[in-house]
Amino acid sequence: MRIRYLLHNAYAVGGTIRTVFNQANALCANHDVEIASVYRTAEVPVLPLDPRVRLVSLTDWRDDGSRWTDKAGTNSRWWRKTRRLRNPMPHGQDGRYKRWDPLLDLKVIRYMRAQPDGVLVTTRPALNLLSAWWAPRRLVRVGQDHMNFGSYRPGAQAAIIRAYPRLDAVSVLTRADLAAYRAALGDTVRVVHVPNGIPPHPGAPGGERARTVVAAGRLVPQKGFDLLIEAFAPVHDRHPDWQLHIFGGGPLRAELTALIERHGLAGVVRLRGLSRTLDDEFARASIFVLSSRKEGLPMVLLEAMSAGLPVVSFDCPTGPADVVDDGVNGLLVPAEDVPGLTAGLSRVIENATERAAMGAAAATTAAGYETPVIAARWEELFTDLLGGRAQPAAQGLLLSGDGTPG
Repeated sequence: MRIRYLLHNAYAVGGTIRTVFNQANALCANHDVEIASVYRTAEVPVLPLDPRVRLVSLTDWRDDGSRWTDKAGTNSRWWRKTRRLRNPMPHGQDGRYKRWDPLLDLKVIRYMRAQPDGVLVTTRPALNLLSAWWAPRRLVRVGQDHMNFGSYRPGAQAAIIRAYPRLDAVSVLTRADLAAYRAALGDTVRVVHVPNGIPPHPGAPGGERARTVVAAGRLVPQKGFDLLIEAFAPVHDRHPDWQLHIFGGGPLRAELTALIERHGLAGVVRLRGLSRTLDDEFARASIFVLSSRKEGLPMVLLEAMSAGLPVVSFDCPTGPADVVDDGVNGLLVPAEDVPGLTAGLSRVIENATERAAMGAAAATTAAGYETPVIAARWEELFTDLLGGRAQPAAQGLLLSGDGTPG
């Protein structure tokens, strides 16, 4: 079976990219796998990819419209001027595609229509909408949602409700989002629940861990690191020997640095940037904290739990409640409740026995999300969808995209 993944930008770092790479790495042993990236921001991807997986780029552009080989801020594409206009098409409701770039749309549509058969799986609303309206019906088209239906603005929700019934299936990451999509779409399209998968972990490390709380994600408002810094200030007052390390890059770095300094936490709360060895950082830390305002099913949460880290998390929509069993493998705090996050972190810091028990339970939970388990569910879904078509058994899958055990 030929499998094709289509991603917004395979050269960046994020949960959707990690999930697709994990799927591709798991499936390439028995299938012909290719990943297509709409945008390109580097010569090689940051995340590890099995050499048997082909990686192709539909453009040589950054998502601001400039070429990745140009110096940042240059305007080397004359067509880039169209990006000054708001995108009038339905997929323009996706925040990442709010500016109009007809040449980019044409390249994506040509790629989809060039596929002779198989399954097309798209990974964000804009690509799902393009697939619904423009991908040929000879393909089985699966749209994946890596966030959640309730997080989208009314215009985007209306576009989804109108277009997604044209797809063959829609996959979501959590049980809550499964209910939300079924309520929105009814029985007009098959909606399935397939969670994110993580690589098999050799087991939680033994020995003493550092007095470090870790968090990871893009430095953007969604991840709530401003709330986390506010919550950690009183934790540090009570436990000055503990530190908070935040991994990831993004546009809010300067703002978060200023917030750290205002709270007198310089050298205590550290913005560590992107890491290619995040698993090693998890193995050294003692607690993982998730402060997001909204999520799909965060990959980094599962990866931290697989390293035996207890979790303190906002119960944001959606994802954490699917994974975190409050008081067993971590703590759930009401969404955006900063004093509650402070109290949760303090509780886990102050109770070493409970912390160890939660960490062991977290590793057990994470094992149910390992890639072989999740990859088998994808293969079952694809086989079922393809079986509904009058096509030969040996056919291609076109996959673009990012799922808890049901």
